[in-house]
Amino acid sequence: MAPSKPLTLPVIPLAKDTVLLPGIVLRIPVAGNRPDIPALLSSVYSRAASKSPSQRLDHVHIACVPLNSPLLTKNGQKMISQDERSPQPKERWDINPGSATKEDLFEYGVAAKISGVEGRGTGEFALIVEGVARLRIDKITQERPFFEAEVTYEYDEAINGEDVTLQGLFAHLKQLSRELLALLRLSSLLPRGTGSGLSPILARRLEQFIARKALQDAGILADFMANIVEASLEEKLQILAAFDIKERLERAIELLQRQVGNIKNNVSITTFTSTTLPSNIDLDKMNQINNQRMRRPGISGMPGMAGMGPPEDEQEPNEMDELKKKLDAAKMTAEASKVAERELRRLKKMSPAQAEYQVTRNYLENLAEIPWSAATEDQLGVETLSRARKQLDDDHYGLDKVKKRLLEYLAVLKLKQSINEDVNAEVAKAEEEKAIEKVEILKSKRMIDKSPILLLVGPPGVGKTSLAKSVATALGRKFHRISLGGVRDEAEIRGHRRTYVAAMPGLIVQGLKKVGVSNPVFLLDEIDKVGTSNFHGDPSAAMLEVLDPEQNHTFVDHYVNIPIDLSKVLFIATANSLDTIPPPLLDRMETIYLSGYTTLEKRHIALQHLIPKQIRTNGLGTGQVEFNQDVVSKIIESYTRESGVRNLEREIGSVCRAKAVEYAEAKDAGHAERYKPQLTVEDIEEILGIEKYDEEIAEKTSRPGIVTGLVAYSSGGNGSILFIEVADMPGSGSVQLTGKLGDVLKESVEVALSWVKAHAYELGLTHDPSENIMKNRSIHVHCPSGAIPKDGPSAGVAHTIALISLFSGKAVPPTMAMTGEISLRGRITAVGGIKEKLIGALRAGVKTVLLPAQNRKDVKDLPQEVKDGLEIIHVRHIWEAMRHVWPEAHWPGEQNFAGIESQL
Repeated sequence: MAPSKPLTLPVIPLAKDTVLLPGIVLRIPVAGNRPDIPALLSSVYSRAASKSPSQRLDHVHIACVPLNSPLLTKNGQKMISQDERSPQPKERWDINPGSATKEDLFEYGVAAKISGVEGRGTGEFALIVEGVARLRIDKITQERPFFEAEVTYEYDEAINGEDVTLQGLFAHLKQLSRELLALLRLSSLLPRGTGSGLSPILARRLEQFIARKALQDAGILADFMANIVEASLEEKLQILAAFDIKERLERAIELLQRQVGNIKNNVSITTFTSTTLPSNIDLDKMNQINNQRMRRPGISGMPGMAGMGPPEDEQEPNEMDELKKKLDAAKMTAEASKVAERELRRLKKMSPAQAEYQVTRNYLENLAEIPWSAATEDQLGVETLSRARKQLDDDHYGLDKVKKRLLEYLAVLKLKQSINEDVNAEVAKAEEEKAIEKVEILKSKRMIDKSPILLLVGPPGVGKTSLAKSVATALGRKFHRISLGGVRDEAEIRGHRRTYVAAMPGLIVQGLKKVGVSNPVFLLDEIDKVGTSNFHGDPSAAMLEVLDPEQNHTFVDHYVNIPIDLSKVLFIATANSLDTIPPPLLDRMETIYLSGYTTLEKRHIALQHLIPKQIRTNGLGTGQVEFNQDVVSKIIESYTRESGVRNLEREIGSVCRAKAVEYAEAKDAGHAERYKPQLTVEDIEEILGIEKYDEEIAEKTSRPGIVTGLVAYSSGGNGSILFIEVADMPGSGSVQLTGKLGDVLKESVEVALSWVKAHAYELGLTHDPSENIMKNRSIHVHCPSGAIPKDGPSAGVAHTIALISLFSGKAVPPTMAMTGEISLRGRITAVGGIKEKLIGALRAGVKTVLLPAQNRKDVKDLPQEVKDGLEIIHVRHIWEAMRHVWPEAHWPGEQNFAGIESQL
């Protein structure tokens, strides 16, 4: 989290060797030599009352700042050598906080709230403060009668749960904390019942407090343990100055290792237990400040705790009551309530020392955190569909099929809700009339919401993940992403059974606990990369129940072992390919294909979304860099060849950074007016370097044996033209294929050659029906760009026309391209990638395209610019294709096509 804006807070200098950390409660005695505190309190009371008469004092923050050590610099770093510094006056080593100057204050402190004042009405009193967050002293604005300063709050950064280094440090910290606690409990030198030692109740609470801290609480635990161990002022100041969580953990571990070593060596045990466990340990307050998760009463039995908690001889409050309240508030199903009550009764009979006690308690707390009935109210008003359509259009360009399906879901959901509202009104009326049979009949008419399971399939970078986020925003629901890539353990999905050590619920239940509602939008990312069956089970098989609308209303997690209703969850899965998804799992999902973006769509996305985003990201303002359509097209066509827009955004970012350097240098030199924000194609070549990709351009002239085919790059989602060259030479009928052709393309050549040889007489290529046209010749088929692998069922027509062109001596028009596969009967069959192929053809200068008649439906989804720029001709047979390629030519067997045409 980034630092907040500076605020002005009153400052209390702390006593010598005293450091307050976030989450810690501190008692500040107010003696006669501290006139600053009464003045500060008077000001704080006045400010609180002026804002609101009901404003509570503990809502106002003050800055608690320790005095600096002469052995440290202002920012908490150790001096290089004490001898190198000028001698420090002895009186400056022992400063009265009431007479401190701003030079004596440390650079960092803690924002605290006033939780109470002890001894009011008497001569002496003490101030009770609770640390809330670290802060940085930016500027001292007032010194007398009390300090005031401009401060900046410094919150802990969000913790990355996958950081292995942080996980190791946190595990080491918890291990040392438990070890320290165990040593203190077992030590025979630890005084018992004197008020200065570690009482059994406090020991148990400390143990539970440490055990419940998760990785997200690493900074909190480090602060707490650093507060209770023996440490010098300099070490505590360095802990306070450690804004980086890893650095804080390392320093806390160092202190704990030293303390544990001292106790093991029987050094100063009594001193530690009587002086270094401070009187300000209040776990209840710490949890309220940091977690808001555990609410426990105050801890007694420590010196200086008067007024802060119950007396030492008071019995520990019954935590079972709090757990019972949580379970009641969860509004569980009847079956879950029955199980929870049974487990709670068992828990009450157990001793906290039993191993099963904590297991059962954790289970019940997990049950209480699952959202059994809590749900987000869908925003299904009059403007629902128009608002959702606008949201999807603003976030994504194109993707019309996906948007249409999502709007259909919203419309159905809205109609179901309307029907249920009418039924509920009739039920209420029938209940008033006490018509029991009518009530049951009406209840059966309620519409059940079974959310669909959508699977978005497409290449990387086309917006599958961001589309799911837009759906959640449009619905007004909470969003949670579950990454399934690499998951190879069935228990990751369905949870571990409670018989295992460290058992926990699966990813689905954990996601529900995190969002806190029963109807979120779950994104199952990369479902095609889930691990296959192994000795851990089959994770993809575990997903069968989750993704079945007819079964997931009673999903059973192994850990919870109670049916959980997942029917209200809107699952959206993403995949790059369907090949690795098991057929039973694929059958449970509604597949929606997202093809790669075309050049036209990429250009629109770049101008509307990517360029403004990158301009802001790279520190430029509006009008400081200007992209035109030619520049964007140059980047798309010459520097990226992908289905999505990730590389396009990277290249645009590179251009923006180059312009940022140019603008900064011009501004620093005082010649900002010479800076030119307009970009040209030449600028792009200079910034991004040599073109990475070169487009094939349709030839102006042609010769027999050369045909322009169409190809779609499946890996990049782009289309282009492909030249097919055929040459013949004297030989004995051999065929040579070059150009790194795949097996399918090689077979296309063989099928095309077989059809031409079979119909050579009808084509006028031989004078004898029994003559073999290849008897005294050999042919060589080549596709240029030999280093690029080529494969796919799309070049049969082009190969056939190329062979006929070669053998007949008739050239194919250079601006005509074709795609389609043929059979041995000469029928032209459908192929894929029509959208990408036709856009590539238009870009390459093609005017006329021959397509299979079965692909007529694919032309409807083409951009209008492509439809207007190309003449698209649909053909069903190779004879029909020949008529369009050579309209003036006449073939001896052409009349036979009339009979074939009637059979098509």
